Amino acid sequence: MSTTSPAPDRVALVTGASRGVGLGVATALRDAGWRVYGTSRRGSGPTGIVNLPVDHADDDAVAAAFAQIADEAGHLDLLVNNAWASPRGFAGFTAKFYERPISDWDSLIGIGLRSHYVAAVHAAALMVPRGSGLIASTSSFGSRGHLHSVLYGMGKTALDKMAYDMGHELTGTGVTAVSLWLGLIRTPLLLGSGLTEFAGFPVDRAEDPEFVGRVVAALADDPDLGRQNGHTIVTAEYGAEHGITNNDSATVPDSHRPAFGGGPLFPPATEPIDKDRR
Repeated sequence: MSTTSPAPDRVALVTGASRGVGLGVATALRDAGWRVYGTSRRGSGPTGIVNLPVDHADDDAVAAAFAQIADEAGHLDLLVNNAWASPRGFAGFTAKFYERPISDWDSLIGIGLRSHYVAAVHAAALMVPRGSGLIASTSSFGSRGHLHSVLYGMGKTALDKMAYDMGHELTGTGVTAVSLWLGLIRTPLLLGSGLTEFAGFPVDRAEDPEFVGRVVAALADDPDLGRQNGHTIVTAEYGAEHGITNNDSATVPDSHRPAFGGGPLFPPATEPIDKDRR
């Protein structure tokens, strides 16, 4: 298992840190020595981090959280955008878009997408003057093929383009923006279901939430991080390339890219994948 040993003054903010991927990422960063802040609506989260009660539908509350971090820590090195909201009555992603209420937009786009943008604005305002930092947004293969629902896919695709365009505008600042394609996640709910596979993917080869956090930590310490600016990164593939494993210290999760047609990610295929955007 790959580990990192950042200086103790390195500061991260993980949004949506009370459960699932956010909880795993916050835990992994804490264990790697980061000073971690986490947001959730109730201010709950793992011990050993600063848990902030933030409703990401409230711009003032988000601004106050970043102001607190700036006041207490003095800077921010890493933002992991992970806040997400499920629409009211949304269960199983089984209904067609024309069978669902239009208000689904308010959760999946109004919060699930907009919250990432708002947090990135505040993070960049802290990072750019210092000339360093990483903004990572959790996306998924729903950007490549149909997954869950129309609005889910729209939001994830927008996150990839957001990272790409932010990367363009961050060129030369020392700050990097990336989008992360996560695979199937071994959440407590999934593990407790007794399923051995989900949507055709084996559960024992899926990603532990903490695995995603270890990938993020490795990215933040990657000496070639600048070359990833604006790119979409498959967490399973990055983990395999850098010796990062699941919590069992043995399993390297599978990439879902082949199941979604393979091919390049962002940036567009017309742009060389190794273009130096630093």
